[in-house]
This record gives sequence, structure tokens and C-alpha cells, in this order.
Amino acid sequence: MNWFEAVAVLFGIVSVWLSVKENIWSWPTAIINVSLYFVIFQHQKLYADMGLQVFYAVISAYGWYHWLFGGAQHSRLRVSRTPRPLWLVLPLLWVAASLGLGTLLDRTTDAALPYVDSALTSGSLIAQWMMTRKYLGNWSVWILLDVAYVGVFINRGLYLTAFLYAVFLLLAARGRLEWRRSLEAQQAAVA
Repeated sequence: MNWFEAVAVLFGIVSVWLSVKENIWSWPTAIINVSLYFVIFQHQKLYADMGLQVFYAVISAYGWYHWLFGGAQHSRLRVSRTPRPLWLVLPLLWVAASLGLGTLLDRTTDAALPYVDSALTSGSLIAQWMMTRKYLGNWSVWILLDVAYVGVFINRGLYLTAFLYAVFLLLAARGRLEWRRSLEAQQAAVA
């Protein structure tokens, strides 16, 4: 499955790089990427991550639309700060979802790493939703997740995918800087 994984890695890098640049084409390339990873994760018995790919495909279609028409008067969406109340609610949601999904996978499947897989999946759901809203804080969540994902994929022997997530980590750090600049430029234009 090495060539298949290599193609998935390529689409993943392109997609995240386009997200960093706030380029709308990040969404269709993401749909291709997650379709490929659905098959890879099924083969590796990472069922929560496999299911996550279905969510990513759906939310990528939503993000594509929302970035184009989710702004004021159906204009392009702009970067904004993550609302403070979300920083209180989202971690609680993350923990609850991780425990619930982890317990389900642990009791009903032969999942390789049910609780770790579930925690990363739940966090990814949150981070991806934050990205569709163009909340700057999505990049901080991705940084945390990408560090953990590198270890999981090394553990599972998915070395190209571990490399991909190491690249994602660098791109997330870059995305945080670039989106912060974009937000500051927007605020300066208003002032």
C-alpha cells in the first residue's frame, strides 16, 4: 500500500498548504485526500480515524461552501479569533467524545488503540470544524494533534503518514502565523 499511501500524503500536503494560504482549493484536494485515507485506515484497523475521513469529506464540502459564502452578506469568510466561550466548551466536548468513542471501540471492535485513536479523532473533529469557521485557534489544536499523530503512525508502521503529519505540524505552525497576519491586516484595515 506504499504507493497508495504516497498519493494520499501528496494530496494531504497540498490541501493543508492551500489552507495555510486561505485558498479555496484546499477543500476539494482535502476530499481526495480523505477518500484515500479512508481505505488506508480501514486496512490498519484504525476505525475511529477511518470514520473521521467520512466526516472530513462532508465537512470539507461544508467548508468549501462556508469559505465562499459564510462572510457578511454571503461574502468570503475572513479569519477571526476563536470566541472565548468556545475555549471553555470545546475541551469538555473533546474529553467526553474521546471517552465515549474510546469505550465503544474498546468494547465492540478489535481497534488497535481505541482511546488514543478516539481522542485524536475527537480533537480532529473539533479542529476541522474550527477551520471551516476560519477561527485562528484551529491551528493551535492541529499543532497538538499533529504531534500525537506522528507517534501513533510510527507505532502502526505508517511511516509515510507519520512524515505527512510531521509536515502538517510545520504547516500548522505556519498557518497560525499567516492567519494571525491576515487577522491583523483585517483589523488594521478597519481601524
